[in-house]
Amino acid sequence: MKSLPYFNKREMRKIAGFEFELTRNITIGQYVPTGSIIHRMDPRIKLAVFTLLVISMAICDTYVGNFLALMFACLLFYISRIPISYGLSGVKPAIPFILLLALLQLLFYSEVASGGEVLLDYGFIHITTDSIRLVIVSALRFIEIIFISSVLTLSTSTTQITHGMESLLRPLRTVKFPVHEFALIITIALRFVPTFALEMEKMMKAQASRGAEFGTGAWWRIVQRTKDVFPIIIPLFNVAMSRAEDLVLAMESRCYVPGRERSVSKKYKPSRTDYAALMFCIAFAIVLLTFPFPY
Repeated sequence: MKSLPYFNKREMRKIAGFEFELTRNITIGQYVPTGSIIHRMDPRIKLAVFTLLVISMAICDTYVGNFLALMFACLLFYISRIPISYGLSGVKPAIPFILLLALLQLLFYSEVASGGEVLLDYGFIHITTDSIRLVIVSALRFIEIIFISSVLTLSTSTTQITHGMESLLRPLRTVKFPVHEFALIITIALRFVPTFALEMEKMMKAQASRGAEFGTGAWWRIVQRTKDVFPIIIPLFNVAMSRAEDLVLAMESRCYVPGRERSVSKKYKPSRTDYAALMFCIAFAIVLLTFPFPY
């Protein structure tokens, strides 16, 4: 009797399609209704808190501060009743870029982070304790911002994001800024992220069924994996244009006119919980920016 072919774990995952499950690793732009207190918050408060946290995390340059920010981002997942695995799956596609960014900072940012104790000095490579801190802090910032962005989009629908952003930017109408159009563009861009991921997943599976090499290289072989994606860039661009045309026709069929004043079916009113959450996040941001952490 002829024996069955042996497949290792990686080959079995590829046969099962796990190498092409891109939608599992895309958290930005999706909405998971769990009914948590974060889901019930005013979208304007959530957008203000998101902006405040991102700015404070981007400025904080200490180990302890970024560790506290990472723990706070994980706490937001717990409060919103969203599994932390969603946040980790959103970080997974960014790991090669984080490693590449870390390598470039370590090798070519010696002039920016030239202080501290010298660990390695060979040719153009000049590694110090400050450059190591720059690499670690930058990676933590990247992960924190992905976590915060995931919590925002997973707990807020696209309609709420549009109305919240338009309400926050309403004072800019005095200088003739197209507030509604800008909010709509940002919302559509967020909503199309999982849509394009799904289309790309379909194309990769179709190309792999025809013998294309997808998912065969190790995850750290960035150049090879980038070359594997090249054949689907043009088809994906065509799909994007087709989707955009369908969206335009749908908006025109509903008599959408840019610049025209539009009514709102639901008006948001912040509660005491919303104000308390805003005050707490402001205090947390102040601590991150002003407290003299030892490390």
